[in-house]
This record gives sequence, structure tokens and C-alpha cells, in this order.
Amino acid sequence: MLDATRPTSRVLAMLELLQDRPGITGPALANELGVTTRTIRRYVVTLQDMGIPVEPAAGRTGGYWLRPGFRMPPLMFSAEEAIGLAVALLNTRTSNSATLPTPVANALGKIERVLPRELADQIATIRDGFRMAENPWPESDAFPDPMVLATLIQGAMTHQRCWIRYGRADGDQTAREVEPYGVLAHYGRWYMHGWCHLRKGPRTFRVDRVRRIDLLPHRFDPPIGFDIEEAVTRSLALTRSGWTVEIVVDAAVDDVAHFVMPPTALLEARPDGRTRLYCTTDNLDWFAWRISELPYPMTIVEPAELRTKLNALGERLLGIDQGAPQPTVVAGA
Repeated sequence: MLDATRPTSRVLAMLELLQDRPGITGPALANELGVTTRTIRRYVVTLQDMGIPVEPAAGRTGGYWLRPGFRMPPLMFSAEEAIGLAVALLNTRTSNSATLPTPVANALGKIERVLPRELADQIATIRDGFRMAENPWPESDAFPDPMVLATLIQGAMTHQRCWIRYGRADGDQTAREVEPYGVLAHYGRWYMHGWCHLRKGPRTFRVDRVRRIDLLPHRFDPPIGFDIEEAVTRSLALTRSGWTVEIVVDAAVDDVAHFVMPPTALLEARPDGRTRLYCTTDNLDWFAWRISELPYPMTIVEPAELRTKLNALGERLLGIDQGAPQPTVVAGA
């Protein structure tokens, strides 16, 4: 049932009247919709802008018709809605070199085919002129299977266990049952966090690596107070192999957070007002460069190798510019 108090609903109600009563007059439309004839004329322009051929008869009290032979499309968008939807779909690419995922490209093509020619041409121009900066991490171009994503979200919402076939980074695939606690879009990727019955513990999975999925009838109770963003951020920061890093920064958490974004590391406020930064990393050279951007004194708790990397980085920077600011490194805590 349309809400006749809303302008959009009244426009659609007017379209229904034009279909049911060809030749209905402006005053009759105004009476049916509870508006003025001037408003009816505005609604006619609105429908015409949407590509619907409303044709008025001559005279002040002439009626309105839909052009003979016109067939209503299964879905209608205003120009603003259609362009907004097209831009949102195009934004699923992460760089110019990345093609649109097949389901997205198909959906955009269908939308263009049912739009009025002028609007479809405008969207085609946007598509051809849409540019994005090149993505330095092409692996993040991976796009999840929409049905896999939908099934995982359904499992999380209805608390149903899922069977998945998961492809690891090394190419191996494993079949496992999981209890999806939640699904999160995080910096260009989709993640599911939940209980893995194969590993008998909580795990975070990249949704684009799920090759197959089935929803199982088994139910589960998610953890009380579960926070999907906190769980995924913690998992990504602490699951890298190699070194465990702990640093105490002489600044408040909110200040440090401007320079250290998840999932690089976790930040924890200390009672003394300083910040504990901790994570795991498999590349100390990269981490030393990343942490050197902090403009605050810091204490390296572990590992000792990070002090060596930071000192070496500082020497290289001094060789470039004697005036370059350096991070303050305290040996031990």
C-alpha cells in the first residue's frame, strides 16, 4: 500500500492512475491525490524525467495518457538514483586495471538496458570515464562470491553452522564446519570471524577464499557481547608469523591512532596515559619503517631486533638529511 502523504508515493500513485484510467484529467488526478493541479503538472515532468512518456492533451482540462505501446520496465529509477547506483557498482573496482566482478558487470549492464536512452548514455559516459588510482596491493582486488557472502551473513544472523571449502594462501583447500559470528568489510576485503570446528578455536576467514558453502541445520549461541570489528582487527594484527612486537609510546591512544591504523597493530591505553602497541609481523624492516613515522618517544619492549632495525633506518635517514627528525628509542623497558 502506497503512503499517499509522501511525494514519491504520490508520483507512483499517479502513474498507477494513468495506467488504469487513460485520459484522466488534471483536476481528477489532483482530487485523487489530494494536491493541486499545479503539483500534478510537476509530477508529469517528474515522470517524463524518469523516461515515462506521459502525454498531455491540449487545453486546461485536457487529460493525460501514457504513449501507446509503452511498456513499464520491471524497475524504475530516477536519474539521481540510477547514476548513484552506477557509481556505487563501479566503485567495487580497486584500480583502473581491475575489471568489474562478473555479477557486478552483469547487473550494471541490465540497469543500462532498461533505462531511457539519454540516461543510459550518461551512465555509459561515466563508466568509460571512471578512473581510480592503481592499487599497489593487487591481491586485495579479490571479490567474494555474492552467494557465499549472503550465506555467511545469513548464518551469522540466524546462528546456523556452515560447511565451507576454504582455499588457503598457499593454494591448499580444506573442508571445515564453522560457526559464523559475524561478517565485516575491512579495508577493501570481506572477513568472517567465528568458531572453526576443524581447528577447534576462533578463526578469521577471508570471504573471497571460500570456494563452496552450505548452510547446515545445526544452531549455535554466539559469544555474548561479540564485536565483529574488534575480533577481526585483533585477529589480523596478531596472526602473522615471525616476530611478536610490543612498544610503549609516550602519547595517548587517540594521538597514536592517527599514525597507526588497523590492522597494523593493536593499541591499548595504559594507566599512566601512555599507549601499549602490540602486534605480530613477518617483516621487521617494513615494520621499522612504518613505526618510524610516529612523532613520539617510544620504548621498544620486544623484539631486540627491532631496535637494531630502527637504528639502521635512522642512520640511513641521517645520511640523506642531517636535519631529519628521528624516533626516540629507549633500550629496554
